[in-house]
Formats: sequence, structure tokens, C-alpha cells
Amino acid sequence: MNNEVWKSFEDNTLTHSAAHYLMTIKGLLEDHGYARVTDIAKRLNITRGSCSISLKPLKKRQLVVEDENRFLQLSEEGRRLAEMIELNDELLESLFKDVLGVSAEQAEVDACKIEHLLSIESSVKLANFIKSWKENQVASKALKKQTDAAQLNCIHDVDNCSLCQSVCLTDPLSDK
Repeated sequence: MNNEVWKSFEDNTLTHSAAHYLMTIKGLLEDHGYARVTDIAKRLNITRGSCSISLKPLKKRQLVVEDENRFLQLSEEGRRLAEMIELNDELLESLFKDVLGVSAEQAEVDACKIEHLLSIESSVKLANFIKSWKENQVASKALKKQTDAAQLNCIHDVDNCSLCQSVCLTDPLSDK
């Protein structure tokens, strides 16, 4: 890996937490027509004080706007980001679950971990891939059959396993 690539993680538009605040506000607005700090805190199961602190950078970036009655709205950019994150979540869950065969529970967790990190380029490519996967059932089934047939029974020997390259992927990590 390029020694500078890992630094680009800090260039992300949103943190994981900020992404969930935007999506929560969007959901509250859709469900109730309004969003208040109290409502967000309740939905995220956090304190109002913690919620207020976390909303400050979103307000400063003008992704979240508060009116004189303390009701919160998403700016156009905030709404767009929330929608993109939700779409990324759906696409990633579909990739993990439908294409790769990951359990629904694990697909949901993994998608949540990275939904806010995808570039627009990767989102577009992923959307096109998922669309093609779903539309071309013959090719999708053939590839899935080929992938399932090639699934290896790991022998826990990195020198002789074609799946594992330098570390055994199937050995559990130590809890130490």
C-alpha cells in the first residue's frame, strides 16, 4: 500500500458519527416532519448534551440548520449527503449479502462501517455493478456457482493455501 494513502482517511467528508446524525435527522423529518435535539438523542440512545456537542460541527459546516424554535433541518448539502450514505448502505449490503453471500446480519454491520467512506466514483461503480448483477441473472448465477465451487477448505497453512497469502484468513484473532 502507498505510504500516503492511509492519510486520505482524514480527508473524508463525514465521520461515522456525523453520517448517522444526518441520517437520523433525515429519518425524523420524514417520520414526524420535525427534528429536535431531544428526538435525535432519543433515537440514537445518547444524552441530549452529547447530541448537542456532536451537532455543532454539522451546524458549523451548514449541513444542519437550526431555526429560532430550535427545530433542525438539513441543508441541501446535508440532505444530499444523507441520501448518498443511505444509498451506499443499501448498495454495500446488497454486495455483501447478495453477491458475496455474507449473512444479512454481518452485511448490515459491515455496510454501516463503511457507508460514509466511499468516494462518489466508487459509489457509481458499485451502483452499476449491483444493477448489472441483478439484471443479468444468468451471468450472476454462473459466477456465483463458479465462486461457490472454488470455495476452499482452508488448511490453515499459509505456505500451501491458495486463499491465504501471508496470514490465515480463517483463524480467529486472539482476544489478547
